[in-house]
Amino acid sequence: MKRILSMLLALTMLFALVSCGNDNQPSNNGGNQNTNQTDDNNTTDDNTTTDDWHIGIITGTVSQSEDDLRGAEAIQTKYGAEKVKLATYPDNFTEELETTIQTIVNMSDDPLMKAIIVNQSVPGTAEAFTQIKERRPDILCIAGEAHEDLPVVGASADLVCNNDFVSRGYLMIRTAHELGCDTFVHISFPRHMSYETMSRRVAVMKEACKEFGMTFVEETAPDPTTDVGVTGAQAYVLEKAPEWIQKYGQNSAYFCTNDAHTAPLLQRLLELGGYFIEADLPSPLMGYPNALGDLDLTAEAGDFDAILAKVEQAVVDAGGDGRFGTWAYSYGYCLSAGLAQHAINVIEGNSEINNMDDVAAALQEYSPKAAWNGSGYTNADTGVKEDNVFLIYQDTYIMGNPGKFMGATDVEVPEKYYTVK
Repeated sequence: MKRILSMLLALTMLFALVSCGNDNQPSNNGGNQNTNQTDDNNTTDDNTTTDDWHIGIITGTVSQSEDDLRGAEAIQTKYGAEKVKLATYPDNFTEELETTIQTIVNMSDDPLMKAIIVNQSVPGTAEAFTQIKERRPDILCIAGEAHEDLPVVGASADLVCNNDFVSRGYLMIRTAHELGCDTFVHISFPRHMSYETMSRRVAVMKEACKEFGMTFVEETAPDPTTDVGVTGAQAYVLEKAPEWIQKYGQNSAYFCTNDAHTAPLLQRLLELGGYFIEADLPSPLMGYPNALGDLDLTAEAGDFDAILAKVEQAVVDAGGDGRFGTWAYSYGYCLSAGLAQHAINVIEGNSEINNMDDVAAALQEYSPKAAWNGSGYTNADTGVKEDNVFLIYQDTYIMGNPGKFMGATDVEVPEKYYTVK
């Protein structure tokens, strides 16, 4: 017992000496002692960001939104699979809402996760972002091409970027008029028309048709997320398009709100006549390769200048000279890659999350030869402009011999269209 007491006394004296020794040391060794220590947010003591970050990108699958996924893969290739995590939500996302939400939320389980980007931001994204912010408020939540009402998504996201449905609604009609069209045919279905972005765009298109003396027509095609599926929806468009073209004539221009409808519509327009200004989410890859007989673009993969040149030549060879348009660089690809790049720039302290110039600079990295324009979103009901919701668009390119940009980004859209609904 005496031996044990002696040992305890010795240990107590040793701890006291160590404590005194530490009290006599400089607190920070000239300010440099703790520079290698990081906190839970992976920042150093002087608040500089380390490179210990991960980002997550969630997109649709190849069958629903291939360009979105390819843009995400491009960022993953650039920074590595260790830093950039990818996931896809179900094709039938309207019926599998909980799976969609959980897929997005699961990204926040990664302790190094610093930003989560969803493109396209289908229903459930706002709820997923709300759950993420409750558990990890440090994570940047970025929505690309939101399907839910923009004020709702903007309330839970740090940044929302959508195609400029107001400006484009006017500019597509204006471009069709410049090309000599007298009728504009809009193809959609009830789910899409319940979205504010799409219903407001239709209202703008109708008003623009009045301005340019054109006829506006609405046609319906099946929703690919229902039981009919993508195959059934595409078969319907293949069957109905010849009737539409015969009914509305060779000077009619066509637009569909769903990606899956695009290829069969383009196929029939190439065969039978009519115009196509640009897709809902424009890209030389959106519908054109399939409509042109599964055009092989393997050698051109990732090079949009080469992709556009090959698609354009095939369109001209098929008799579509001057009748078919696109954006020179894929919107879905640019949005996935550009928003992810913007997030990384913000994480590394080189950009501000809601600076439009910084967003545009990130997008420009993936579309070097095309002009962009955009503005903040204004709520048509309240007149309030949202600080974190941006509407963007790229110049329209009409394929032909020679092809040409239409200068759409230089056109001043009349102010009245921003409050049309």
